[in-house]
Amino acid sequence: MEKKPISLREKMAELRGHFLDRLPQNLADARRFAGILTAAPSDVAALDELFRACHSIKGTARSFGLAQIGEQAAIAEQALTVLREVEPSGREPLLPGILPAVERHLKTIEKLSASARHIETHEIPAEIAPAIDIETGPPPQDQKRIFVCDDDIQAEALAAQLSAFGYDVQIFHDRESLRDAVRDSPPSAIVMDIVFPGNSAGGTDLVAALRAEIPWTPPVVFLSGRQDFDARFRAVRAGGAAYFTKPIRGAELVETLDILTRAHDPEPYRILVVDDEPDIAAYHSFILEQHGMITRLLHEPQRILEILGEFKPDLVLMDVHMPHCNGRDLARVIRQVPEFVGLPIVFLSSETDKKEQISALQVGAEGFLTKPIAPDDLIFAVALRAERMRTLRSLMVRDSLTGLFNHTFITQFLASAVASAARRQGSVCVAMIDVDLFKSVNDGFGHPAGDQVLVTLARLLQRRLRGADMVGRYGGEEFGIVLNDVGLQEGIELVDGLRKSFAKIRFHFDRQEIGCTFSAGVAAFPLYRSPEHLIDAADKALYQAKRAGRNRVIGGDPGLRS
Repeated sequence: MEKKPISLREKMAELRGHFLDRLPQNLADARRFAGILTAAPSDVAALDELFRACHSIKGTARSFGLAQIGEQAAIAEQALTVLREVEPSGREPLLPGILPAVERHLKTIEKLSASARHIETHEIPAEIAPAIDIETGPPPQDQKRIFVCDDDIQAEALAAQLSAFGYDVQIFHDRESLRDAVRDSPPSAIVMDIVFPGNSAGGTDLVAALRAEIPWTPPVVFLSGRQDFDARFRAVRAGGAAYFTKPIRGAELVETLDILTRAHDPEPYRILVVDDEPDIAAYHSFILEQHGMITRLLHEPQRILEILGEFKPDLVLMDVHMPHCNGRDLARVIRQVPEFVGLPIVFLSSETDKKEQISALQVGAEGFLTKPIAPDDLIFAVALRAERMRTLRSLMVRDSLTGLFNHTFITQFLASAVASAARRQGSVCVAMIDVDLFKSVNDGFGHPAGDQVLVTLARLLQRRLRGADMVGRYGGEEFGIVLNDVGLQEGIELVDGLRKSFAKIRFHFDRQEIGCTFSAGVAAFPLYRSPEHLIDAADKALYQAKRAGRNRVIGGDPGLRS
């Protein structure tokens, strides 16, 4: 894969140039506010804007490795802090000593900015901007193509079960044909017997040969009738990713293959960066994006609620000092909305005053980071809190057994899908699925067996549905599916395909092999206009399928629509 070096130092040099380009205007604004303050010493807004201008220059300059400019701005900021701590009526006697000093620092910043343009990229300290190389190339394709190699008749049955879960399966009965196929076009994974007739090391030595011949060898799952240590050890030494003994439990094999063939990394964290300084916001965003996160920049705090609802971030990274609305007040606004009460907010500011930091944390923020911050520290702090948020969300909205969304979430998703379809004049289908004779599985083989059936069905539904669809555990052995942009007949056909696939799966309990089926009812919007009527119609169709003999899919009667 071709590597394209993307240096954080180079990105910083670009953004630093933007900052220096805008610095004359920023200094002019600061002087304008100083002039207003000279004429009206009690003008609180002018003092706040002058303070914020110096504060912003300080933080941005330090983050971009312009330490001397940052130091001058910090001294000016500290002088203005003295003014802010005095009542407006008592400021006038202090102005003659403070404002000229601020002006001297602003002039020094002007001089320093001219020489700062000549700083070479390589002179930026490595701890501020280490070099980052990003591999580029086409994204991995989720082909989910599985090669099954076994001289045993079980290969056909195993392939049928894997196909039911949506895998593209190709069967081989001899080593050489498998070897040629892998060299020609490697699959997502290989499932093969560890022993072939006439060759006691059949599977293991073939894997070793493949690893020597091709640059990337797919993960290999070994199958065997042996359970002893020597066989397992030989599989490990050959580089086997997993080992299953016959008879193979299809659901367990699928779970392993899902993990081994996962073509994409977990969903990247979504980070909203709120900062009125575009360059520093872009810099922090760049760092996070190089670590695989998705960022959105917001420079207008008054749009926060709109952007939160649209972007749905895992974390908000926010400056404290911003015009018209500081970070503390903005955090309070966010916390007023029930949907965002638990959303992590992390302040990132050049504010070093401990009282100010504590004050910021008291509004419910998750942490306070100080500019400039090392890239690794920023990444760690953000990822840690975002992952914690993901975990908490998952615990709140997912069923603990199947990992599917729970009753509450799937109901909320349906309401949103119906509202969207109504706006677009589109369609939505709801399917209610119930495992047939589930009580007999629990009574005959125990609740762990019943749990395995539910988990297997959940995995089948997850793998076979589209990304735009949603599946959840509605309760007990009942599952709910929301199919976007699907009409009634198409929805029935889609669910019936899932029914047929589930019926092919074999379960092994107490040395017995059994199969399970499900019944389903399907209802569609706009035949039924509300989420409640959709669910009710799908439920009625489900029970009709049960009464008609089970293992079938029935559509809701349009004559009953509301």
